[in-house]
Amino acid sequence: MSKTISSLSNLQQRLIVGVLGAALFVGSILFSEWTYFLLFLGLALLGVLEFYRLLKPLGIKPNQTIGIISGGFFYVSIFLIEKEIMPADLLYLFPPIVFLAFVLELYRKQEQPFTNIAFTLLGVLYVAVPFGLLHKLGYLQGEYSWQPILGLLLLIWASDTGAYIAGKTFGKHKLFPRISPGKTWEGWVGGTMLSLVVAWAISIPFNDLELYQWLGVAVITAVFGVLGDLVESLLKRSLSVKDSGTLLPGHGGILDRFDSLLLVIPFIVAFLKIF
Repeated sequence: MSKTISSLSNLQQRLIVGVLGAALFVGSILFSEWTYFLLFLGLALLGVLEFYRLLKPLGIKPNQTIGIISGGFFYVSIFLIEKEIMPADLLYLFPPIVFLAFVLELYRKQEQPFTNIAFTLLGVLYVAVPFGLLHKLGYLQGEYSWQPILGLLLLIWASDTGAYIAGKTFGKHKLFPRISPGKTWEGWVGGTMLSLVVAWAISIPFNDLELYQWLGVAVITAVFGVLGDLVESLLKRSLSVKDSGTLLPGHGGILDRFDSLLLVIPFIVAFLKIF
């Protein structure tokens, strides 16, 4: 199957993987909290590993074992706490696990301990923590609800689609040419407008959130979604790579596909918890 897909054009690959991926995501989120949990657990762990593999050309050697264990622990712990299977005190184990990265560096005989430790922690913070915080949206009402999670994904897709169409049609003024020459202010406005329209539309059937909350989520998504894309582009430019990975034919890697989501989640959780 993978050989068949790889033989297709980039556009065909993107369409096939996009449709299959959307079906997998929607189905997993809707089917049960456990299928949702397993889907994003896989993304969190693969994403952390992908982040670490990007650093190999620079000679940086983060502690992948500690990164995977601590990232997985954070993700699983938040889920179990939200389900009230485990007490919130479980999270007190997270800092000691993370700080093992400092201790274990003593035994690795590496020449760049500061760099290795820093990037070990950065991989957890950048990838695993946002995916773990996603549970705060799924359990916003106390019990699992797919509405905030699916709604957020719909808004991200709407923002990307609106930005692409408006950018192609009206784009003249570059948004951030030093990092991403293709993005324009017109595209960003188009993405924001479509996100607001979709937010208004889904606020009717998705009544877990009030209209003002959906509109707030849409604005945050439009602003920090594009910033998340730019941040990931900045990181890749510093490494002189086009894609963060090859897991998704036509779409690159986990970080390529979910760069917007990773930066958006912490801001949306803060917004919904405070307001």
